[in-house]
Amino acid sequence: MLYQRYLRQYAEVFRRTDRNMWNYEDGCVLIGLEAMYGATGDEFYYETLKQFIDRYIEPDGTIRKYDINEFNLDYIPAGRVLFRIFSRTGQQRYRVPIETLENQLRSQPRTKSGSFWHKGIYPNQVWLDGLYMGLPYYTAYEVMFGDGSRYEDVVRQFSNARRYLFDSETGLYFHAWDESRSIFWADPETGLSENIWLRALGWYLMALADVYELFPENRREEREKLAELWKEAIGGILRWQDEDSGLFYQLPALPELTGNYLETSGSLMVAYSLLKGARLGVLPGEYYSRKGEEILAGIELRQFTIHRGQVSLGGICKGAGLGPAGNLRRNGTAEYYLSEDVVFDEQKGAGVCMMAYAEYLLAQQAGTLSAEFPRVEIFTKEYDPILPDDPKFMEFQARKQGESSYERRRDSQV
Repeated sequence: MLYQRYLRQYAEVFRRTDRNMWNYEDGCVLIGLEAMYGATGDEFYYETLKQFIDRYIEPDGTIRKYDINEFNLDYIPAGRVLFRIFSRTGQQRYRVPIETLENQLRSQPRTKSGSFWHKGIYPNQVWLDGLYMGLPYYTAYEVMFGDGSRYEDVVRQFSNARRYLFDSETGLYFHAWDESRSIFWADPETGLSENIWLRALGWYLMALADVYELFPENRREEREKLAELWKEAIGGILRWQDEDSGLFYQLPALPELTGNYLETSGSLMVAYSLLKGARLGVLPGEYYSRKGEEILAGIELRQFTIHRGQVSLGGICKGAGLGPAGNLRRNGTAEYYLSEDVVFDEQKGAGVCMMAYAEYLLAQQAGTLSAEFPRVEIFTKEYDPILPDDPKFMEFQARKQGESSYERRRDSQV
């Protein structure tokens, strides 16, 4: 009940909001609205996302507040909802911006290994965030308008992430990698950033989930490779799930670090990936769907709160990045990740909450939720009496009868 009412109210406020910039944070909410529409069929969610998009897409298809020359992968994900709008309307107004964003990806600078740079201002850098920002859109375009020639490229970029960012000791991925090993935050030998950040892992897990779902079934070999990476990454993150809350820490591999905290957006991203993986059969059995439900329950019990007189979703890291050159504060240390603001109702948290809850609804419809959730233990210890044929009960009865006999004898002597 809380999820449904909160997310609908959030959408009501979002449709009246204009930050006057084309950005991925609002893109998270747009993707979340589309997910809710897909799960519920409620036209309210579609109309809300279209109303928001129409503020930014001019009648001639120009994207307001967008600059292709920045080569910024963060500009791509908000455009994912354009595929649905174009399919429904057939209007060139929405076809033109689809091509605009695809043109950016066609000319996006790449590392020597073939992966997209995260941004023009981040040369030679691959961030886990960027896999989500770019590859689901890149794949959706190929499915709708392409000739199938780019599927191999998509898988290669995921494989590069596994090759260069994976940490076998923890089973997790580092936030970013600089192929040139020249940026101040990178290890001079490996090119890796110093720490493992939860939301970066979440972006990666959601990217795998969304791309796998989009890949045609006749691309069997590539789908199997994506599934292999997905299952390995899920196995890695579940090693670090907090047992008492079901959630994950901002720095998941450092749970005992002073100041570390259970973070909402990244935890919801893991839930989304788990529930989608179970629904699609990549993560078989009830174990994974139950783990996803544990996260949603933990969020509802711990991260929703009354804040300034209204129901709010808290525990959301406002933002964390690396560099660029000259911004030495964003250096990738543990202290840096724990110094960023923790906020309420921010788009990355609420948008992903929509996505995760939509996956819960789809799993419910598909019958892939765990029959074992929630698990309940009934308290039966230390009650007196317990059951009539229980030895403790018979001992209790004998003791009571003995006490009654003693009392009768004592009364008769008075």
